[in-house]
Amino acid sequence: MEKQKSSGEEDSSLETGLLHTWKGYSYSTTPERVLLSRPVIQAALGARHGVLLVEGGQVYSFGELPWKQNQATSVASEPVLEAVLSEQRVVFVAAGSAHSGVVTEDGGVHMWGDNSHGQCGLLGLSVIPNPTPVGVVDSETTPSQSVKILEMACGDQHTLALSAKHEVWAWGSGCQLGLNTSTFPVWKPQKVECLAGKHVLQVDCGASHSLALVRCPPSPQESRKPLVDKCGHCHQLLYTMTDKEDHVIISDGHHCPLGVEVDSTEAKSDPDQGSLSKQGRNSPESSVTSSANPASTTPPSSTPATECQHHSLASSQKPGEPAMKDSCGLGGTVTNGEVCVEASETTTIETDSCKATGLKSSPYPDEQAVKAYLKRLSDHSLVEHTAKTSSTLHSAQISSDPAVCFASEPFIPVAQSVTPMGSALNNLVASCASAVGERVASTYEALSLRKVIGYWVPGEGRERLEERLRLEEPMQGKKSSSLGDIREEEAELSRRLSLPGLLSQDNAEAEVKAMLSTATPEVSPRLLRRTSRTRGRPVPLTSGGISESDAHLPSLQTEVWSWGRGQEGQLGHGDLLPRPQPVCIKSFSGKEVLRVAAGASHSLALTTQSQVFSWGCNTSGQLGHMESPTNFPHLTKLSEGIRVWDIGAGQQHTLLLADGDCMQPILYYSGKQVKEEQEETAEEQTGKYTQQPVLLPFCMNLGYVSSVCTGGQTCAALADRNVMGFKSSLHELAAAERKYYCKLSNIKNLLLQPLLKLDSLSSALGQSSGLLQNLIGRLGRLSQLTGQNSASLTSFLRRSRDIRGIVLLDDAHLFLDTYSEYCSAVGDFLVMGGFQALVKPCQDVFGKGADVVQRLSECSEEGLALADILAHLFYLPIKHLHEYGRLLLKLASCYDPSSVDYQKLQDASSKYESMALHLKRRRKEAEYTLHFWKSFPGKMTDSLRKASRRLVCESSNKALTLQNAGRFSVNWFMLFNDALVHAQGMVPYKSFFSTHHVFPLATLWVEPVSEDNTGLYGLKLTSPEESFTLLASSSAEKAKWLRSINQAVEQALSGLGHDGIPPSTGLTQRADPPISRTASYTFYKDSRLKEATYEGRWVSGKPHGRGVVKWPDGRMYTGAFKNGLEDGFGDYVVPNKTQNTCDHYQGQWKDGKMHGFGTFRYASGEVYEGSFQDNMRHGHGMLRSGKLNSTSPSVFIGQWQYDKKSGYGVFDDITRGEKYMGMWLDDQRQGNGVVVTQFGLYYEGAFSNNKMMGTGVLLSEDDTTFEGEFSEDWTLNGKGVLTMPNGDYIEGSFNGVWGTGLKISGSYYKPSLYDSDKEKTHFNKLGRLAVHSEEKWKAVFVECWDRLGCDSPGQGETSTAWDNIAIALTVNRRQQRDSPELLSRSHHKTLESLEFIPQHVGPVTLEVYHTIRRYLVKACDTPLHPLGRLVETLVSVYRMTYVGVGANRRLLPQAVNEIQSYLSRIFQLVRFLFPDLPDEGGSLAEPRKEKTDTDTTGKLLESPKPGCVVSSSALLLPVLLPRLYPPLFTLYALDKEKEDDVYWECVIRLNKQPDLALLAFLGVQQKFWPVTVTLHGEKQQVLSNTKDACFASAVETLQQISTTFTPSDKLQVIQLTFEEITQEVLALLKQDFLWSMDDLFPVFLFVVLRARIRNLGSEVSLIEDLMDPCVQHGEHGIMFTTLKASYYQIQHEKVT
Repeated sequence: MEKQKSSGEEDSSLETGLLHTWKGYSYSTTPERVLLSRPVIQAALGARHGVLLVEGGQVYSFGELPWKQNQATSVASEPVLEAVLSEQRVVFVAAGSAHSGVVTEDGGVHMWGDNSHGQCGLLGLSVIPNPTPVGVVDSETTPSQSVKILEMACGDQHTLALSAKHEVWAWGSGCQLGLNTSTFPVWKPQKVECLAGKHVLQVDCGASHSLALVRCPPSPQESRKPLVDKCGHCHQLLYTMTDKEDHVIISDGHHCPLGVEVDSTEAKSDPDQGSLSKQGRNSPESSVTSSANPASTTPPSSTPATECQHHSLASSQKPGEPAMKDSCGLGGTVTNGEVCVEASETTTIETDSCKATGLKSSPYPDEQAVKAYLKRLSDHSLVEHTAKTSSTLHSAQISSDPAVCFASEPFIPVAQSVTPMGSALNNLVASCASAVGERVASTYEALSLRKVIGYWVPGEGRERLEERLRLEEPMQGKKSSSLGDIREEEAELSRRLSLPGLLSQDNAEAEVKAMLSTATPEVSPRLLRRTSRTRGRPVPLTSGGISESDAHLPSLQTEVWSWGRGQEGQLGHGDLLPRPQPVCIKSFSGKEVLRVAAGASHSLALTTQSQVFSWGCNTSGQLGHMESPTNFPHLTKLSEGIRVWDIGAGQQHTLLLADGDCMQPILYYSGKQVKEEQEETAEEQTGKYTQQPVLLPFCMNLGYVSSVCTGGQTCAALADRNVMGFKSSLHELAAAERKYYCKLSNIKNLLLQPLLKLDSLSSALGQSSGLLQNLIGRLGRLSQLTGQNSASLTSFLRRSRDIRGIVLLDDAHLFLDTYSEYCSAVGDFLVMGGFQALVKPCQDVFGKGADVVQRLSECSEEGLALADILAHLFYLPIKHLHEYGRLLLKLASCYDPSSVDYQKLQDASSKYESMALHLKRRRKEAEYTLHFWKSFPGKMTDSLRKASRRLVCESSNKALTLQNAGRFSVNWFMLFNDALVHAQGMVPYKSFFSTHHVFPLATLWVEPVSEDNTGLYGLKLTSPEESFTLLASSSAEKAKWLRSINQAVEQALSGLGHDGIPPSTGLTQRADPPISRTASYTFYKDSRLKEATYEGRWVSGKPHGRGVVKWPDGRMYTGAFKNGLEDGFGDYVVPNKTQNTCDHYQGQWKDGKMHGFGTFRYASGEVYEGSFQDNMRHGHGMLRSGKLNSTSPSVFIGQWQYDKKSGYGVFDDITRGEKYMGMWLDDQRQGNGVVVTQFGLYYEGAFSNNKMMGTGVLLSEDDTTFEGEFSEDWTLNGKGVLTMPNGDYIEGSFNGVWGTGLKISGSYYKPSLYDSDKEKTHFNKLGRLAVHSEEKWKAVFVECWDRLGCDSPGQGETSTAWDNIAIALTVNRRQQRDSPELLSRSHHKTLESLEFIPQHVGPVTLEVYHTIRRYLVKACDTPLHPLGRLVETLVSVYRMTYVGVGANRRLLPQAVNEIQSYLSRIFQLVRFLFPDLPDEGGSLAEPRKEKTDTDTTGKLLESPKPGCVVSSSALLLPVLLPRLYPPLFTLYALDKEKEDDVYWECVIRLNKQPDLALLAFLGVQQKFWPVTVTLHGEKQQVLSNTKDACFASAVETLQQISTTFTPSDKLQVIQLTFEEITQEVLALLKQDFLWSMDDLFPVFLFVVLRARIRNLGSEVSLIEDLMDPCVQHGEHGIMFTTLKASYYQIQHEKVT
């Protein structure tokens, strides 16, 4: 606005907000300008005064102000500042007859003026001279909260306020308050409960009535209850169906044998339905006895309504039905301005008609009867609803949307309204019809019942239906009938059912079908066929498509509610009765009311289509029409083309602000003429008024009027001057949008609605009916958006001074998307010949010339075919995009080009312009395609013609041929926006093509063939299964086709194949589509993939990257591809029909086969986890069979070759309780092996053909041993030696199964005492026939070497190995990034640190050695590193071997050997990765000599530090042993069980003695006995009874031996124990001292006893077996020997 301001800075205050006032409409009238220093933002007029709000939030009053006490005269000719409000910033003003009110910025209310009726909301004062705050407090909340107010309205004796929560508050006097009270005045503001929970948009007050504009609530889909389909008493079905040959009879004549059923849904009235449900629904139902028995005519009583429905039932009386009130027997008495109603209903049943119906051969009424019935209904409706007025626009406005005919009332969902009493289907139809309320007449026009006739009810119920309609129409609860509900419910219904049925009458079928589908599970298939004849879904002509919240757009789905006195008909309900509670005016359903205005005793409503409805008092012609009755809304009579956009209602006049033919807005006045001369007599005053609105001649002089208001006899207009053309541009934009919306409404009302009523429409359209339906939906959405934008711009004109908040700018994408979708719908319809097919229906409806179409299309060309005119008409909206562009550009020209606003307008303008050009191009494409299909030969059209398909170019001019084609073949290429079609035929039949092939563009690659050698202009095309070369006739032709194909492919890939690249996206066209792309394709040739569909990444015609293949037989692969084959990680599912489940593989692939590590879950329940090669199990793997409760649960872990167990493996047969550890061949045990059983049997020896066969050793739990020949499992057969536990043995020939009795022929030996070596030799042999530890788990190590890139152990390049490690880590990290849940944060950090390889130059020093050790610890910690994977696998196989049945003491030597074998083999890998590392036992370079305190211990030997000598155990045991410790230590504990038991018994016995006694017993010299000990920080004397106090710290230290894992850690603990003992003795002797073993051993023995280590024997054996060889003879070795000696000493200790 910079430019604007600069142009008129000296007088800028007078550019906007100029207020003019006048009275009457005569030519001599001249408006007076109210002079103020600041622009007026809003004006409000009372009976004789006015209130003005100016910029800055100040308030002025003018006119007669009798409440001002300090003024000399009560008339203020000049506006007076309300100084009291100068501290406040006011945002809204309102004026009543003699009082005023304002709303401040913080939502507070101030009032002043006459308060005699409490209208100022202040208790005790009849006059309030100055603005005084009024507290609006919500007492329902605790604590009470003040209510923020947005705006307010004042009447004669009452005031209404609209809160920020869009609820209405009222105070003052009279039934126009809408409160549940008869005590007036109401001094304190109270909430109008009837409107609570509704979204009120605007309120206005007349003298004694009130109006509210309410946004329609969303349809309550979720509250739909299931249909009642069974009787509550006898539980029989309420509906029965008889399937006849050509029709279905639906009967609801259920008679309950247990008596009359009271429907539960009726009995309990919904809380939110109020008592409406009781009255409005139960009344008709209460005649159940009558319908069951035609003779009975008992009048049932009906429940009176609560206060919310206190208006009379007679309100439904219309001019055409004077007798109705009497026949209903209604009476009402008025008290306190309210009506108390006592309603009774008499139901008379015509027995004759019932009999007649019964005698008819068909149970249905004939068509004539139904039409007559509906005619009667329509007669009861308003006369003007069916009468055609002179204005076509008017008639279009009144006629209802066909799509809304049979939608149900929002607060009686279809499901509930079908009751089992009387004729339930009848009630369904009744409730549907009543939902549409006053529009039943137009319902008949919109509804041809020919198709519904089969579902209509027998004649008996008709009168009850009318009765019910009469009763229900005036009844209204808290929930209103609203078009929004109807539309949305109907849209939802059609969405849920996806019912065919484009034509309006199908809605009824849809409702009935919906009811039946929920009511009876056994719906007749023939009935479903009948309701499903090929038709599209019903389409609402007004779509609820745009989500309003996104676009900040006003709602068009509104209702008008009125209440108060109605003696002049100003409430609009068709009667003159008062309404103490707000009631919805049903005739405004679907009228899209934008604004309401209340005069003294008349009312106005302005719609989005710029029409004005008026009702109420018309004594002075203030309604703008001469229609009667005036108690019902009628259209104000205005010339065609006058579009009203603001309204004002005064005492006896109406003021309208409208668009005319010129740029400036114009003013119309209707009502009483006001003479200037005050002296005139009363007779002359009366009589002069307008018949219809007249144009005020002076309006052109006022400038650009932005709003009008009226009050008393005065009119006022707020106008702006047109500075820099800004205002004119703004007004032009809003006026253009209003005009355009009226145009779109006319297309819907005058063209589409009549067409949709045509029965033959869907048959005429054929397949295009669905496209028409889509087109109508898109048009509805476009129309709604336009209406909302028009309303938004109109309100924008009233309040705004700059361009902030124009939706066209802020939400341009919304408009562009809507137009693009609409244009696609028109194009699709055009391409499929829809407009051609629409010609006949148009001629049937509108006559041969179809003048309506001609007139609507605004087509200037002469002699155009009707199909072209229709196409032109539906493409009109594209023109409007140009209009947007032009007007926004015009608006931009009012700004300084450097300003932000200018840029914003400029950008938006170019967006709309370029979209318009883009849509024009798309129109041309559609027309070109249509022309092509018309001329296309052969029968291929049907299969190739698709709605969204557009032709880009084709080779009918022989510009493109196939290379190496046959001499007689003809090839035709057609490039569409989604596919390249190649048609082939023979020369004699040029117009007939025998075959055609479609190549989808997404999977088509094109590249030019070099012209150098051949001189041919070739294009090479590649599709997934074919590759061929096309030859162009010239290089230009080649370039054209190459460009066209590339562009089409690019658009197809971007998902814009149909629409092209819209300018709004900002995308630019690339020269060539990418070689790598994502697409979907179904194979038709490839043998392996035939009929499979691939969806994923492609490169040059081959799947490459991630993708999914689905085969028709249910197989599915998801994962990585390389050059068309599965390669990388993938997931493969194969259905298994016999098991009725799936085989499922997850793992690595290579060249289309399972290869690498994977998991295969078989349908049988087996799971294999391990290595694969060429789709077979090959390498190391584990197979779990069966569940624990199945027949053969077992686990095998070991080596596989070509799908069979071969090599070393462990087989755990859980059912038999046996575990085999040994060699396999072809799935059978073959070679050496060991078997242990849960009963303690142990066998080691030869196996053949899965049996124990050959030499073996068998031991039982009690050490009975057999060594000899076996022939079967556990079967001895041949020579052998049987040794008893006591050493006796039998040598000879044995036969039989172990444990069942053996046949023996041989010699029995009893060895003498001196032959005890014999026994030892037996035990030394154990393990000799088992598999050597180096032979175990070879496959696991081979796989690790393989991962490092070595063919065999130690053969390969170290650098290659490191590369492979880096790749493995990177790949795994990438996978981890895709699914972060796989790895913890610590793992993530470990991975990062592993990326750094330990580097060093020269020999390995201690420091480098430590770096390597740290790296190895981390590497072995993560399974993503090859070494970590190896360790993880070894741990799992070790546990698998030695846990469960494998926990057998005889396996201990093998378990220890296995660990030592692991160490040597892993060390080999480590030395391969770090070649400079010395070999086992080698020394490190420059070992650092560290001084130690060993001198004090008196030992001359110093063990070499484990850190200086390289050993596999020092390097790797800390990593490996903690993981293997539990199974290993269990074996030690089992092996040493007897010794440990003896030791423990001694420990317990000796520990009973006090410290001093034990020291003496063990022979500890007295000088080493502690005298004092420190307990809990206190020094205490050692007494004879002191226990567990001496050498306590050493005891605690030694106890930690059980918490460590590795031998080196355990030795460290022993060393610390010695140090603790030494410290204590030194403190005791207070002098240097050297131990001798004789002195030390008893003290150490004392510490060992007191430490009470349970499995000390096991600990000692473990250290001995796995100790680092280099420390055996050093300091640690001696200390360990001392511990070992203590253990043996304790075992053999005798207490004397």
